[in-house]
Amino acid sequence: MKSDTKKALEILRREELTCAVCRGDEVYKSQRRGVAPLLNWLDNGMRFSGFCAADKVVGAGAAYLYVLLGVEELFATVVSDSARRVLQQHGIALHYETLVPYIVNRAGDGTCPIESAVAEATDPVDALTRIRRRLVELKA
Repeated sequence: MKSDTKKALEILRREELTCAVCRGDEVYKSQRRGVAPLLNWLDNGMRFSGFCAADKVVGAGAAYLYVLLGVEELFATVVSDSARRVLQQHGIALHYETLVPYIVNRAGDGTCPIESAVAEATDPVDALTRIRRRLVELKA
């Protein structure tokens, strides 16, 4: 595991964050849940080429967003099998504590709606469109 990934993980745990992204002394972090921080960074034109990240929960939706953000390595406390495949297909090194078949929704009674939204995605841009559509549906 790269030193920046270790640093991101240490910050994630110490500050009780949901995600942290690091490259040297540059650190971006969030306590927001789900894909919200990743979408926020994308919407603000941020790209993390050469950065490493640590995240508490990574489903396929978050994996696609990390691809779009351009991270090169990711540590996930929990990662879904489909997220692992997405990251592998896009050349992002992955380290994790727990691999699960799918991410469970917040109610604990089914699949995360973002993970299910991207199940048929053909690429990261398609996944982003599907994520945005699902978020609109969830707010309605």
